[in-house]
Amino acid sequence: MRDVVSPQAVAVPAAPWHALPRRNVADRIGATREGLTSTQAAERLRLHGANRLGAPPRPGVVRRFLAQINSFFIYVLLACAGGTLALGDYVDTSVILAVVLVNAVAGLLQEQRAETALAAIRNMLAPTASVQRDGQRLTVPAVDLVQGDIIHLEGGDKVPADARLLRAHGLLIQEAPLTGESAPVEKSVGRVPETAPLAERTCMAYAGTLIVGGSATAMVVACGVRTELGRISDMVAGTEPTRTPLLRKMDRFTRTVTAAVLAVDGAIIAIDVMLRGRTADEALLRGIGIAVAAIPEGLPAVLAVTLAIGVRHMAVHQAIIRHLPAVEALGAVTTICSDKTGTMTRNEMTVQAVGTADATYEVTGSGYAPAGQVLFAGEPMDSGSSAVLSALAQACALCVDASTQERDGQWTVSGDPMEGALIVLAGKIHRDAGALAGRMPRIDEVPFDSRSRYMATLHRSGAGTAALYVKGAPERIVAMCSTQRTEAGDAPLDPAHWHTLTQAMASQGHRVIAVATRDMGMATRLSVGGAESGLTLLGLLGLVDPPRPDAITAVQECRHAGIAVKMITGDHPETARWVARRLHLAWHENVITGARLDRLSDEALRELISVTDVFARTTPEHKLRLVTALQAHGEIVAMTGDGVNDAPALKRADVGVAMGRKGTEAAKESASIVLLNDDFASIVAAVREGRTVYDNVAKAIAWTLPTHGGQALFVAAAILLGITLPITPTQILWVNTATSATLALTLAFEPAEAGIMRRPPRPPHAPLLTGRVAWRVAIVSLLFMAAAFSMYEWALWRGLETERAQTIVVNTIVAMDVFYLFSVRFLETASLTWIGVRGTPAVLWGVGTTLLLQLAMTYLPAMQSLFHTRALSFIDNAAVLGIGVLFFLVLEAEKRLHAFYSSSLCGTSITGHSDSRT
Repeated sequence: MRDVVSPQAVAVPAAPWHALPRRNVADRIGATREGLTSTQAAERLRLHGANRLGAPPRPGVVRRFLAQINSFFIYVLLACAGGTLALGDYVDTSVILAVVLVNAVAGLLQEQRAETALAAIRNMLAPTASVQRDGQRLTVPAVDLVQGDIIHLEGGDKVPADARLLRAHGLLIQEAPLTGESAPVEKSVGRVPETAPLAERTCMAYAGTLIVGGSATAMVVACGVRTELGRISDMVAGTEPTRTPLLRKMDRFTRTVTAAVLAVDGAIIAIDVMLRGRTADEALLRGIGIAVAAIPEGLPAVLAVTLAIGVRHMAVHQAIIRHLPAVEALGAVTTICSDKTGTMTRNEMTVQAVGTADATYEVTGSGYAPAGQVLFAGEPMDSGSSAVLSALAQACALCVDASTQERDGQWTVSGDPMEGALIVLAGKIHRDAGALAGRMPRIDEVPFDSRSRYMATLHRSGAGTAALYVKGAPERIVAMCSTQRTEAGDAPLDPAHWHTLTQAMASQGHRVIAVATRDMGMATRLSVGGAESGLTLLGLLGLVDPPRPDAITAVQECRHAGIAVKMITGDHPETARWVARRLHLAWHENVITGARLDRLSDEALRELISVTDVFARTTPEHKLRLVTALQAHGEIVAMTGDGVNDAPALKRADVGVAMGRKGTEAAKESASIVLLNDDFASIVAAVREGRTVYDNVAKAIAWTLPTHGGQALFVAAAILLGITLPITPTQILWVNTATSATLALTLAFEPAEAGIMRRPPRPPHAPLLTGRVAWRVAIVSLLFMAAAFSMYEWALWRGLETERAQTIVVNTIVAMDVFYLFSVRFLETASLTWIGVRGTPAVLWGVGTTLLLQLAMTYLPAMQSLFHTRALSFIDNAAVLGIGVLFFLVLEAEKRLHAFYSSSLCGTSITGHSDSRT
């Protein structure tokens, strides 16, 4: 073996590997076609590193914990704790810090799932590889491969690195994880143009793909991060995940509320010092009372629990949530971008059409399960009623190398999926087709080759004669035939008929295979030339990867819910168009290819994407660009997929949805949601749950803000009036913490409202605090303030001590919180109904728990000492209950007035939703 160029001299080739003649590959790399020596491989491994993808940095526990307190709400509470500590009020300091700690720990537990997409992609690399070293064929760990190694590939192998093919014999590679192609790709050694897309680089074998047939020898041209798999890994690492609509709105909401609270609080403290003559310490302590009352510190916890309830409900529908905010975000999506293979389709090749010289037949059933029939004019064909179909069944059962089997109730194929479809077809024509291989053993064969484009097998029949069966590309097989089989017997070939039939099948999205036969007499061997002439054409088979039946229904349901569906696939444009037509996508005839996308500017793409639902021959970059363009267009995007090529777009989308059964680990770990059953229809159920979650979050906000706002109002009013605070900061924290943990959380369990899937998606930029909710916050806050002052002054008028008067106020606030809970469950419709009053089990549990906690605070000596409360009399409690009932009736009257006013202006009640798409 000649000397090898030093590894330091290895350079990036001037042209892509797929565009180089195979004889030039070794020279460019600095190797030989006999492979490397162990010494040379070890040196290259030392210089360039192992054949693996790098692990992403992960923040430590401390940094992740600190991230949980990165909130304006929490900052204000910490500032309040610092103020009370400086003033020597250790009880208030302890209570405030306990609230902060509980919220931070809860958030940390929810965020424990670290980003593992890159690790999942690393696991796709083959664990071992067959390599030529020191002139011998060895098996080495795949991580030890280096550029210049000669590797041997056989059926069932996972390609361990990117490699340029040197020799190939009937090589078929399943590249769906990288390209989205549902069928294996025929490989050859001839170079292809530089501009060839990934799916058409037939002289390359890429890391992470699967050999389903044939064998090859190839030279490694890229390892680890330099492979196509590594390039996608870099895209995943460099793709910033977007924050969901709810989180973005919550950020704006918390900043606005916090800024308003601090501004008002600062003004009141200044007034208290300058006009009331209080000391700075006393004014600061009273100001802390306002901040503690106004800041809805429990809202993040309520949000987390509401999302967690959505996670549990979605699990019932086989949707596993990996990141909590994705629950609500899915309910907000306006567009779903779906991969085709394995998501909209079954990723199982199926023969759906059979064409013979006499007739065209329809084949029912899908996948590899032996269920279905052959129909003629809608009527089932009896087994054995057609001599041509019987001959076709024999050919399909014998001229294959694949096999089908059942495991755990699922039928799968070992080998070429197309051959699996032929086996299933043979079983649909003849139930005993599986026994043919035993009765007619194979005695010779010509394996499939991309140059000859056919496969031939020779079989010995029971009579001792031999029969030849051939299958392959229609134009190739027709050229090898001289006769055609009809029900009346063999007849001269009619090429025009078969050409027309081939075009008709292809236009319907079928992949067409021709099948032929020949009587070989007493032959025992088969030569290539002997199989290429004198054949009798049996028929054409049309194969498809059919759409999932549930996906067709789900697409229509999405459209009814105002959600656009776009299919993005790496498959052929005609195949994509056929699937889109079957799915009834709105713009199914307008198919845009990846090559055209490359020529479009970002502005032109944003214009085109609104009238295009099908994108074919796309790469990972195209998918990522499409998702980004839709987001720039103001859409909330969900991206579904199952392959490595989907991972960057899944991470970039507002919601990434991966298929759990057939999806790659890279896709699952890049996604926010994983569908265990790979059923596109599960997304519809998840959207419904997401919309319910948002409604419940809105109800929680509508409940939380007025209760906190009312407390802040009467504390601020007390300061401005120069009177004793009707409630202490510690008591305020008790009310906020106790009711948030009981009453507010019950809203997370509210069921979906009627018609939730008949309304369009909410506008992406609609604020959390709508005009209706803002009005409710204002009116309820004023009612809280009026009730608190009235009860406080009534208690002092009766001569009660300050602590007892404050206890009455605390219980009045809690009673109003309870009655307001029943009112806010139905923001627009009446709550004074049997359903409204009865509540849900969660509501009843929350009210009961609140009652017990409030009784403990009021009557237990230890709680009285901690919160400065006093026991209340029967009259006190009756007054508190009366205020709650009156408050509820006032709110119900306000609802009726609002409904009447809205209907008089608009002719219908305002629902708060606008139709944003047709």
